[in-house]
Amino acid sequence: MSHYFDNTATPWTDLGDGIRRKIVGHTPELMSVLVQFDKGAIGTPHAHDAHDQIAFCISGSFECEIGGVKKTIRAGDAFVAPRLTMHGVIALEQDSTLLDQFSPRREDYL
Repeated sequence: MSHYFDNTATPWTDLGDGIRRKIVGHTPELMSVLVQFDKGAIGTPHAHDAHDQIAFCISGSFECEIGGVKKTIRAGDAFVAPRLTMHGVIALEQDSTLLDQFSPRREDYL
């Protein structure tokens, strides 16, 4: 892993269903990932057994449900989903983007 992330030189990984990601960087204890959504794309509700997650909204907006509480977040807002907490999103605008951060890193992404 490089010490630098070059956004323009890093292609998106298409995850299907209108969602794509780029790994920004990682150490064994921390990972940052850009996740971009088409309008209406759904981040299916789920919980992590081993990872805490913070998702910072870079652009666009999302309808979120975290731990049973619904809220709309927009650029500059974030949500925190500690391990074992159900969370999911629906993108409300085209190219809505989150910066997801995980602790520890997601080995399944590498």
